[in-house]
Amino acid sequence: MKQLLREPLFHFLLIGALLFTPYYFLQPAGNNTTNSKGIRLSFEEISQQVLLFQSQWNREPTTEELAQLMENRVQEEVLYREALALGLDQGDTIVKRRLAQKMQFLAADTAAAHEPTTEELQLWYQQHTAQFTLPARYSFRHLYFSPDRRGVNAREDAVQALVQLQGQPEDTGVADTAAHAFMFQDYYRERSPEFLGKEFGPTFAMAIEQIKPGSWQGPVESGLGWHLVFVDDLIPGRVAEFEEVITDVKTAWMIEQKARAWEKAYKEMRARYTVLLPAPPDETPGQTPQPAQAPADDSGDVAPL
Repeated sequence: MKQLLREPLFHFLLIGALLFTPYYFLQPAGNNTTNSKGIRLSFEEISQQVLLFQSQWNREPTTEELAQLMENRVQEEVLYREALALGLDQGDTIVKRRLAQKMQFLAADTAAAHEPTTEELQLWYQQHTAQFTLPARYSFRHLYFSPDRRGVNAREDAVQALVQLQGQPEDTGVADTAAHAFMFQDYYRERSPEFLGKEFGPTFAMAIEQIKPGSWQGPVESGLGWHLVFVDDLIPGRVAEFEEVITDVKTAWMIEQKARAWEKAYKEMRARYTVLLPAPPDETPGQTPQPAQAPADDSGDVAPL
């Protein structure tokens, strides 16, 4: 009890209770709805305001600051209710879209209530192993031939350098004088095709996959110029073991469950509505418009207006 009395948050909550207790006794009984003139501030809301203040200012709010924080929350609620009373939410695309998003999040979050077992994740993983294939990884050294320095001769210079390098080891001294310095790295260790595609361009990444380790080969074109490449190690791609990717499996499982929960919830909501379409415009003066026809699906009816 003594430790609780020393907690600053307890003091703020007590102050908040003293400041806003009249709301609890003066407002009529019933739920807190937008039609009520009473505004309830819960201890959870007050605590959240205090924590937000502490995270921003690295200190506890004073009594006056706490009162202002709670008044800001009251102001927000007052303006929200007055806006609803004036019908400002009607026909507002942004409000409509936001409420639709909240409904979608609410429907999808029902899936998060179920914590999957290891057995469930293993079964799901066995059905989706293709999503967890580890890509091949390449370790290689390259020589760079810059079009900015060599112009149209860059590729031909690379071809001539390759002749000199035939049969030479990766660290041959010939390589030191054969090409220009590269702006990034001369040697890359265990890089995936995805990384190489970002670093050199997709053409280079695809060419690397065709190069056999153990010799200088090329020229290989990149988005930066031409290269001679010596692949010294290749780690083939493989399907990851379940234990290696269990966290990723759970994340993917949750995404799928939320998508299914949302799809199911929407179908149930959609089935309660009938969509009315306007009749097509009258193309011939004096002719009676015909009712519009639209196909219905299994999620709800569609009928002419």
